[in-house]
Order: sequence, then structure tokens, then C-alpha cells
Amino acid sequence: MSRYDVVVTDCELFFQPIETRVPLKFGPEVTTHVVSARAHVFVAAKDGTQSDGWGETPLSVAWVWPGSLGYSYRQSRLQDFCVSLRDVWKHIAYSGHAMEIGHRFVHNELVSLWNEENEGYGEVEKMPWLAALVCDSLFDLALHDAYGKVHGVDSWETFNENYMNHDLAWFYDEQYRSLFEGKYPGDYLLGKDDLPGELVAWHLIGAKDIVARAGYDGEVLQDGYPFFLDEWVERDGLKCLKVKLTGTDGEWDYRRLIEVGMVVRAHGVSWLTADFNCTVTNPVYVTDILDRLMVEYPDLYAKILYVEQPFPYDIEHHPIDVHSVSARKPLFMDESAHDWRYLAYGRKLGWTGVALKTCKTLSGALLSLCWAKEHGMTLMVQDLTNPMLAQIPHVVLAARAGTIMGVETNSMQFYPEASVNERRIHPGLFERKDGCVRLDSLGDVGLGYRYDEIEEARIASHAEDLWQRA
Repeated sequence: MSRYDVVVTDCELFFQPIETRVPLKFGPEVTTHVVSARAHVFVAAKDGTQSDGWGETPLSVAWVWPGSLGYSYRQSRLQDFCVSLRDVWKHIAYSGHAMEIGHRFVHNELVSLWNEENEGYGEVEKMPWLAALVCDSLFDLALHDAYGKVHGVDSWETFNENYMNHDLAWFYDEQYRSLFEGKYPGDYLLGKDDLPGELVAWHLIGAKDIVARAGYDGEVLQDGYPFFLDEWVERDGLKCLKVKLTGTDGEWDYRRLIEVGMVVRAHGVSWLTADFNCTVTNPVYVTDILDRLMVEYPDLYAKILYVEQPFPYDIEHHPIDVHSVSARKPLFMDESAHDWRYLAYGRKLGWTGVALKTCKTLSGALLSLCWAKEHGMTLMVQDLTNPMLAQIPHVVLAARAGTIMGVETNSMQFYPEASVNERRIHPGLFERKDGCVRLDSLGDVGLGYRYDEIEEARIASHAEDLWQRA
């Protein structure tokens, strides 16, 4: 066993409700509020040294648990599940590296709790596995933060043989173990000295967002932030735009791409991506839009860097051959990519890339990253509209991963004031300038939050602590 092994000694949980400044339409639902969950995990090292760590994830109901059930009902179930997870994490007996503990927890305790959670419910009321992962992700992140802090090092610099008990072969199924023998996650990540100082930022255009002034006669929100797309592009110097589409109305989706495309042309935006939000069931729906765009607006077609998750979450129940789409544009898995096993299945169906998210647990995201790179799949890191602490490891994952182009980051669009405390210490991570976010404020230990400094600055500014202990 490694001399750097840790054990969890305690765990706390907090919630904070957040209102969006403008509605965010995701698939068939419109989100106007969310609850962010924050975990505080305490650990002890083998030499008796103790420390703590923080992790946070917004419980994005519409994304993790789509369906006909009431929003408040699903939100309540997610929060209750987080409480159950806290109680188990408090007494978890595993020791080892944070990634080893997190991996074992997902495949043992999380599976067991998820099965218990769904016992007695009909299919409609069962919590999806994606929701369970999201609820666990804040604890997993907090553990990684605590692991680095207890040893006085950057957590991202511990994914190697000096700190870990097992190489990557230990984490994967037998058929892939020979590929990963003697290799560690750090072999697939950029080292600290190679990190870019900034990342290109992708701006999200929700289906409810107002793109153009022309023809709009509704209310314009006057809150000090941009309202129309061209205002965002001009203020933040944006170069990359992600367009949310319906996946159910081909003509609307096509016209939406053209509408955004006019802003692209006028302002020199470099790249677009189309996100169909898992609502498409036939690849022809996507290929028809792409082919029409290629003929009628070839310059806009050329600017589409990739297409994101048009097809349903559960690819095992919807094994759609998607080669016709990926033959036209890179096709990225997002909601379907629960872990590396789904990547293996999706790759056979024609998917060519994966959108990583810290909200599926950092431990799991790293395993997906390593598997994808080993098999030639392209990477992106996508947002969950991450505010506050959740933004920090999200952006760092993108920097360490080496994505196809920067990172999606949109919490500053939908609830910018939620992160005012963190922004005092990390202005470059919570403000987009010249189309980028900056990494120059990161701390040297743990996940780089500089949590104590954030709290000191909050207290000095007389800002209220809005977190509610569960």
C-alpha cells in the first residue's frame, strides 16, 4: 500500500438554491432555478495528518432526470439521495488514493444505494443512473481536493505511480487491461508546466435565448448583463457558440442555426456546435439539416466543429447506428457517456468523441478520458452551468485533458451573481475576456480552490453565507 493512502473521517453536506437571470431551455423543459449541492469531506493520512476538501455540483434536474414527473418532486429526490450519500461517505472504510476510493464507491456503495432508492418505484419514477452519478460527484470531488491538501500538493499531480496503489489496468475490464498495464491517468493529462494560461470559452445559446434585436418586441432584461447575442459576443470577445436545438422540429432547428449564423458572420465568430439534446431518434433528422446547411450556407457548415448528443441517453436501449452523422461532422457523446464502458459501445455505433463532465465524478471522467485517448476519440469538456466552486475543477479538467477546442462555460450567462464570492479570488475563471477564461489564479494544493481565501474575502465584504446545512 502507498504511504500516501488516506481514509475518510467525516463528511458534511450543504445546499444553496439559485435563480436563473433568464430561462434556460433544455430539451422539452425550461429551467428557472436550480439547487447546487456542496460536500465537505475530511480525511486522515497514514501518518496521522488530517485535512479537508470541498466539492460542488448543481443538481440540474432537467439534465439528469428528464421526464414527465414534477420538477420539485425530482429535485427533492435528488437532494434526499445526496443526504443518503453523505451518511454513507461519513463511514466509508476504504483507504487509498482518492481515485481508487472514488472508483470503489461508485461500483459498490453507489450502485447499492441507487438500487435501494429505486426499489418499489415504477419505471417512470425510477431515478436514472446519471442522476445518481451527479449526486455522488460532489463527494468524489471533495475527496480529490482533500487528498491533495492533506499531502500539500496539487491533486492533479498525484495521478501517477508515486501516489497510486494501482495502475490503470486495475480499473478496467479484463479485455482492456493489457492496454493500460503500467500506465496511470497522469500519462494522459497535461502536466502543470504544460498547462495553457487560458482556454477558449464556448457560449451557450439556449432555445429560449433572444438572438437578434430585429423583430423582437418583448421585454429586454436590464440587469447590467448582455441580453442579445451580439451584445455577449462584443462584450466577451466570443469566438465559439454552442446552439441548443429542439431535435423535434427540423425547420425550427435549421432556421435557428441560420439566425445564429448571421451573428457569426457579422462578428467574426470562429466556431459553432449544434446540441440536439438527446431528442432525435433517426440520424436522417441530423444529416438532412447538415446537408441543407452545406448546400445553402457552406461557410456556416464549415464553422460547425462538432455535433453533440442528438440521440437518446440510453444507447443500450437505443442502439442507433450513427456513422452517417459522424461521416459529416465529429459526433460527441455527452449524456450517454456515463462511463468508459458506454464509450466502448458508442464507438462501435459510430460516435467519434466524448464530452467529459466533472459531474459524473472526476474519478469516472478520468477513466473515460484515458479510454477515449487510448482509442483515438476526441475530447471536449462540457458545462453543467457550473457556478461557484463547481466551475474550478471543470475548467481545469479541460485544460489538463487537451480538448478539441477550449471549454464550455456558461454560468456567467444564467446566474453570474451566484459566483460573486469566488470571482473575487478567481476573476479570470468567472469572467470571459477576449473569448477566453484564465487559469492564473489557481491555488497550489488540492483542486486549487483557495477556499479559505474565498471565505475570508466573503466575510470582509459582509456577504451573506447562503449555504444551508443538510
